[in-house]
Amino acid sequence: MRRLLVILLILGGIAIAAALLIPMLLTPENWRGEIERRAGEQLGREVSIGGDIGLSILPAIQITAGDVSIGNAEGFGEEAFAELSELRLGLALWPLFSNRVEVSEFVMVEPVIRLRQSASGNNWTFATADSAAPPPSDDNGGFRQPGALPIDGTFSNIRIENGALSFSDGSETWEVSQLNVHLQAQDLDRDASLSADFILRGESISLNAGLGGLRPFMEGRETPLTLDVRSTPLTMSFDGSALESSTFDLSGEASVEADIPGLARLAGEPLPPGSALRSASASGRFTSVPGELSFENARLRLDEITATGALTVLTEGERPLLNGQLAIPVLDLNPYMPEEQSGTASGGRTEWSTEEIDLAALRLVDADLRLSAGRLIFGDIEVSEADVRARLTNGRLVADLSRFTLYGGNGSGQLVVNARGATPSYALTARLQGLQTQPFLGAAADFSALRGLGNFAIDLNSSGASTAAIMRSLSGNGNLRLSDGAIEGFNLAQILRGVQTAITTRQLPQGFGPEEETDFSELGGSFTIRNGVLSNNDLSMLSPLLRVTGAGEFNLAEQSMDYRVSPRAVASLAGQGGTPELNGIAVPVRIRGGFADPSFSIDFEAVARELATGQARGLLDRLLPGQRQGEDEEGEEQAQPTPADLLRGLLDRQRRGGGDGGN
Repeated sequence: MRRLLVILLILGGIAIAAALLIPMLLTPENWRGEIERRAGEQLGREVSIGGDIGLSILPAIQITAGDVSIGNAEGFGEEAFAELSELRLGLALWPLFSNRVEVSEFVMVEPVIRLRQSASGNNWTFATADSAAPPPSDDNGGFRQPGALPIDGTFSNIRIENGALSFSDGSETWEVSQLNVHLQAQDLDRDASLSADFILRGESISLNAGLGGLRPFMEGRETPLTLDVRSTPLTMSFDGSALESSTFDLSGEASVEADIPGLARLAGEPLPPGSALRSASASGRFTSVPGELSFENARLRLDEITATGALTVLTEGERPLLNGQLAIPVLDLNPYMPEEQSGTASGGRTEWSTEEIDLAALRLVDADLRLSAGRLIFGDIEVSEADVRARLTNGRLVADLSRFTLYGGNGSGQLVVNARGATPSYALTARLQGLQTQPFLGAAADFSALRGLGNFAIDLNSSGASTAAIMRSLSGNGNLRLSDGAIEGFNLAQILRGVQTAITTRQLPQGFGPEEETDFSELGGSFTIRNGVLSNNDLSMLSPLLRVTGAGEFNLAEQSMDYRVSPRAVASLAGQGGTPELNGIAVPVRIRGGFADPSFSIDFEAVARELATGQARGLLDRLLPGQRQGEDEEGEEQAQPTPADLLRGLLDRQRRGGGDGGN
């Protein structure tokens, strides 16, 4: 027994001596090269250790190495793929004999990792020396594969301290600094946690994740997953699972809150000054598979605009592609339109804004969305019950309004906004039935003098970077048909009754003023627009006493008009203060000035000529009785009498008058 005890003591002493002496005997000069060679074979890259190397075995294995470098893949330059100032590894010794790895510490201090991608592949795909090394390429097969973690163990202190990470694909570069990571996994099959914080483009970002086991996750099984990201421009949370797949597929409840200007800066695409975009959020059932993100039962918000529905984002194209169907209670576009100019032009009108319209958001994504808006507000125009299909492709928006209600009328139309070029262009077509004209024209053009119910059709196009430029280049055509309405600002029947006196006084007759109006039963006409000037030459208005024609121009860019209205009495005004001589006489009324304060005048010379013509015809009727009876029902006259005819008629009349007097 004593002999056995002595033997055990001797063996124990030898083991202790070996554990103490082997690290002393194996100096770095003896084993540095072998470690670099073996590591290089495993990675398929050149590995160098320029700093001190340390090794201790008892009570646990402790390995340290300084100034470690891993070479880059062929074709990606001479700069190292990765460098770190210190590497520390701590392993429990005895569990290794039972194929169990218990890591007490694995720390990379100040690592610098450079990820590069080109048309031929990337530099983070490694190949060993035992197999033919294929050119670097994307691993589309996924990293989650059965048997990915064939060991048992614990990982209690995996850390990155003050690291740096960069990515570049030749056109875009991302750089992460002050990277700190801590991974804790007491059992590969049970819960693991990861925390990280870093700085990306000046923004501090923190991340915390929980995983229901490293082994099931790495082997591609469905694994519970929670994620929480916090930063000034972005807050994000996820509670769900990593799905069964070889790639990082997710499904669960998610929410996102974003400060849009800050997020745009973070993405390297800062918004232009003056952008009205401020914040956005989304929550709902979130699913992520390669190339596709989707929200179901989504609750979305962009600034003050809210929506519910479903949304899918396809990410494999040049720009993200949004597909979905959303219901929007109120879609107010005014915050994204330039503010009106603070000053006013002559006539008291408000000038169109010269501020550049920000259309940068149209170039960020593509979209194909079906929208149902309870209210759509654009300027002073308010549309309700609108069904819209919006297609956005490379900065060109096509919005088809299959149905909408506007000021009592129903309509359809299409709006095109093209922001692909240096100067945006616009096109609008619309058809409306049963429109209340006065509130619509007041909202659209600050013109409220026309009241009625009718149909309206327009086909317009324009271009320009500001509202003022758009109005100056506006062109197109349209038509208007109204019934049972009025033109405000003048009473044409009253004007006609006082026009004979006005010819003498050369003053406007009564009938003009903000309280006056001219009723009509029908009104219609067509118009064309060229460079912001609307022209109409075929206005026709019917009322019980009048027939009215009109022609002239409305300068939409300058918000002014020069228009001539010509009323003509078709029924006797004698019982209403007029005279029979006014029947059939046109009284041209000229309307000039700004939309808000037009002025009125009468073409007295034209009226006098019409009256003189009418009086001459009355004289002819008295001088030449029966001579004008050949006038047909349409009012077409026979050949005009000659002076001899006039003289003969006058003599006959006087002869008859003399004979009568002798009886």
